Amino acid sequence: MWRNPIKVYYNGEVVGNYIADITADDKVILVIKAIKELSDIHEVQLVNYLKATGIEVSLLINFGTSVQVKRRVMDKQI
Repeated sequence: MWRNPIKVYYNGEVVGNYIADITADDKVILVIKAIKELSDIHEVQLVNYLKATGIEVSLLINFGTSVQVKRRVMDKQI
């Protein structure tokens, strides 16, 4: 679903919403970019989105100079 609000948690309490570029069945966050090159900060953002939302999988797709895809998985048990 496009622009689906996802609850953001801090210390087990809802503190706001995050609007993802795209979500897939509320189980995968897709972040779409069109920049020259991905940097470490983009990957850190993926991890932060996963931690804050409780969703386990994210994909970062960059349609810049060449297509790049980064996948991050977080185990809810951690």
